[in-house]
This record gives sequence, structure tokens and C-alpha cells, in this order.
Amino acid sequence: MNGPKTALITGANGGVGSALSRKLHSAGTRLVVAGRNESALRELSSDLGVKSLICDFTQPDEVASCVTSAIEELGEIEAVAHCIGSILLKPAHLTSIPDWQSVIDTNLNSAFYLLHNLGRPMSKSGGSIAFVTSVAAEKGLSNHEAIASAKAGLAGLTRSAAATYARNQLRINCVAPGLTDTPLAAPITNNESARKFSEAMHPLGRLGSPNEIATALFFLLSPDNTWITGQTLSVDGGLSSLQTK
Repeated sequence: MNGPKTALITGANGGVGSALSRKLHSAGTRLVVAGRNESALRELSSDLGVKSLICDFTQPDEVASCVTSAIEELGEIEAVAHCIGSILLKPAHLTSIPDWQSVIDTNLNSAFYLLHNLGRPMSKSGGSIAFVTSVAAEKGLSNHEAIASAKAGLAGLTRSAAATYARNQLRINCVAPGLTDTPLAAPITNNESARKFSEAMHPLGRLGSPNEIATALFFLLSPDNTWITGQTLSVDGGLSSLQTK
């Protein structure tokens, strides 16, 4: 499958973002990688020989500056993957207001700020944007109130924006993973009992890998798939749709 000519990857220092960056680089895509973990990001950019941008995507002014710099570097952005997220597992009555606001900022507001700055320039020649939601936006899971709300909002943003920009040949989709074995999920995956419980929840009996989520994002960004827009691709080991016990 062909990769896009140019791409901006946000959250590129994370498990999924770094896997996608390496996959796209191997396909010949010119990249700009962005995120706020400076040391990890610079290590990735050095390995791949691509430009890195330090950016906190919860800050609108930083997002605007990042997009401008990416366009200056690439000339034209054909594809964008927003690989930024967080995990908060608490019932609503134990979720503090600052924690709630942080989850919304990280998972929903950051995506809107990115789209706000990309809508006009990417409308000129079209392309593809892919967001990362969650199985929690597709299926009710206990203690997921904050993250489920943020990711469901992101799925709604994806569908509405896909309708808005369809006439410009700008495709917008999202991938909804189950629990994936990334550094972000380490508080769960490093606990043996929590990991076994999580694996058993998924009908395929295991957690996802960063490469599996990156492969789905690559699929949505590829110019070979220009008739797909407004979709949520579940990559969750069957959790959102299957009952096996």
C-alpha cells in the first residue's frame, strides 16, 4: 500500500505515533513529527532524519505555530495523524474537575485546535486526517466516564468535519483501539492482575500492539483509500462488537 507524499504526525513520541512514523518513513513519506516529550521526540527524529516540533497540543497558540512550521517544512501537508491521548479510569464521583478538564483538553480540544488550523490549508488540495478515539466511545465500560466522553466527542467531531470538508476532497476518519500495549497504558499493563483482566475482556484474548493501530492509521492515510471518509475503524480485538462468554 502506498503512503502519502507528506505527513504530520502528532504525539509521535508515543507508542502508536512512533510506530506510525517509522511505517510512513519506510514507505517514503516526508515527515514532520510533533509532540511535547522533547527527548523522545528528538531521538525519533534523529533516527529517521526528519524535522521535529515541540508542541503542547492543548495550547491553541502552540498548535497554530506547529502547523505553520510543518507547512513551511513540507510545502504541503497531504496527511495528518493525531496520536495524542490519555487514560483516566475513575467513576464520575471520584473524578476531580481538573482531571476532567485535562482529559477533555488532551483528547478532544487538542484535536479541534489541530483541525481549526488545518481546515483551510488542507482544503486547497485535499488529503487525509486520522484521529485516535477509543473502544470506550463505542461501548459502555465502567469507570471510563471522562475518557469515554472525550473520545465520543472526537468521534462526533470526525463525522461532522468529514461532511464539512468532503467537497474539498479532505477525508477525515478515526481509529478506535482497545487497550494497547504502549507506555501510556503501563500503569495497567505492568500490573499482572490488571493486565490479565484486560486481556480477558477482549474476545481475541490479548491486548493490541502499537504496530496494529499504526497499520490501521496508515490504511486511512494512504492515497489508495480515497473513497473512505467519516468512518470509525474499530481495532479492538472484537471488544466493541462481540460477546463470546
